[in-house]
Amino acid sequence: MTQKFDANNAQNLLEIEKQFAVKAVEQAQTYWNLIEKVQPRELKLTQIDDEIYEHTMTTFPELAESSHEKLTKLDEDWMKSADGKKRWRDFIEQYKDKVKDYNFGSLIRTDARQEYGETNTIFVTRIQFYAIEVRSREIVLV
Repeated sequence: MTQKFDANNAQNLLEIEKQFAVKAVEQAQTYWNLIEKVQPRELKLTQIDDEIYEHTMTTFPELAESSHEKLTKLDEDWMKSADGKKRWRDFIEQYKDKVKDYNFGSLIRTDARQEYGETNTIFVTRIQFYAIEVRSREIVLV
């Protein structure tokens, strides 16, 4: 009898990690192709972009600063600090039943002024990608 896959108890198998990495790269390439062809403000990433935007701004007011410093150049240390992890974890879980693959891995550019590249990407969850990119598009950083 086949057992249901439980991600919380799964072993980190190299092949599974590779498959997730391939998916993340494919998603990054697709997104880059889109932002080269579509005006940023016209691009919808999800059916609930507006909700994600509002939630991001209330949860992470530092991303609303007029200098846009935190969006233009993402600080991985800020995102992955103990406080950052807790805030993001709470944020992410609210999309469990709203956004498909909300917690799948995605690549995001650390510097919004540059293309995807080995030194300009970090691994985040899909909903973190949406939250940051929806905000960046709103102020046209992409």
